[in-house]
Amino acid sequence: MSRTPWDEERVARAALAAVHDPGGPELDDPPEAGGASQRWAELRSADTALGRRARALDPGRLVGQCEELGARFIMPGDPEWPTKLEAVAGCDRSLHQGLGGVPLGLWARGPLGLAEACDAAVAVVGARAATSYGQDVAIEMAHDLARPGGRRGSQQCWTVVSGGAYGIDVAAHRGALTAGGRTICVQAGGLDELYPRGNGAVLARILEEGLLVSESAPGRRPTRPGFLARNRVIAGLTDGVVIVEAAARSGALSTANWAGDMYREVLAVPGPVTSSRSVGPHDLIRNRRAELVRDADDVREALGPIQPELPREPVPEHPTDALGPETLRVHEALPARGALGVDELSRAALVSLTDCLLALQELEDRGMASYGADGRWSVRLRR
Repeated sequence: MSRTPWDEERVARAALAAVHDPGGPELDDPPEAGGASQRWAELRSADTALGRRARALDPGRLVGQCEELGARFIMPGDPEWPTKLEAVAGCDRSLHQGLGGVPLGLWARGPLGLAEACDAAVAVVGARAATSYGQDVAIEMAHDLARPGGRRGSQQCWTVVSGGAYGIDVAAHRGALTAGGRTICVQAGGLDELYPRGNGAVLARILEEGLLVSESAPGRRPTRPGFLARNRVIAGLTDGVVIVEAAARSGALSTANWAGDMYREVLAVPGPVTSSRSVGPHDLIRNRRAELVRDADDVREALGPIQPELPREPVPEHPTDALGPETLRVHEALPARGALGVDELSRAALVSLTDCLLALQELEDRGMASYGADGRWSVRLRR
């Protein structure tokens, strides 16, 4: 992916993004288009903690780090800027531990174009300490979403977005990569050091085939508030969020909260009721804050355009399906072995003698009962 030249405005906006905390209150007053240079100059002269941080930053060194990493800085107004991310501006900070605001820009590494990849994107997130069940679900779901197919034969391929963490996140990335599909990893720290190191092989492959994105400048380490702020980016880049596994206080539920606040689809996969990792998805479903999904087809149906109902699978017809209620009772009263007289059948089926005779005649006509020489009736098995 080609990088946009570093003009004065881009350097100033990248510098502002580097000194501001992800999700901080200053993001509620972003510089207007073309106003980043002036804002940067004002900040550097301010006698505040943020001003001192700005004076300590060397913008030229920041640009050099990006060039060395092969990273690019994407900002509002760029062709690669994902406009759907601007929905974050409408979120209520009081619902998200004081975090919010549209990022001033995003650092990116990888061949995918961010805006195009986010045209049809879904987040698959969940517990770090995932069970084998959860990981299997995440891999299979992401694999099937990243390629065409499904029960409808859909040709729509979805970009799978996640956070690169252990457990469900990395399983989702693996599934998309295995399918040869698109995946985006939103990191909580700078893109100079991929986190966590234990997922280095998968993250390196995303760097080669997909896209790594971060609101944090190179050199910045992940923090707990940074992870929570990162979750708003994951939700903001996507059309919906799927929670596969999450304990009661899992950070993945933060992503679901962000998605709900942006009026994006929130979907959840049920799990064993005995598992603590099922508590989060089950609470979302039970409180009607998420729609239950089982697989990629359910996700497509929830996120995609309205389509006709899936054709029902054909159900084999049974001879008894055409019988009326009294005839059915008489048929069920016929013994599997041996035979019964009309009086006995009438009592067993709880029908009158007349109705029993009529039912037996119908069953005989249908080849489902036979009248014996001894005047008793028996069931006839169809072959």
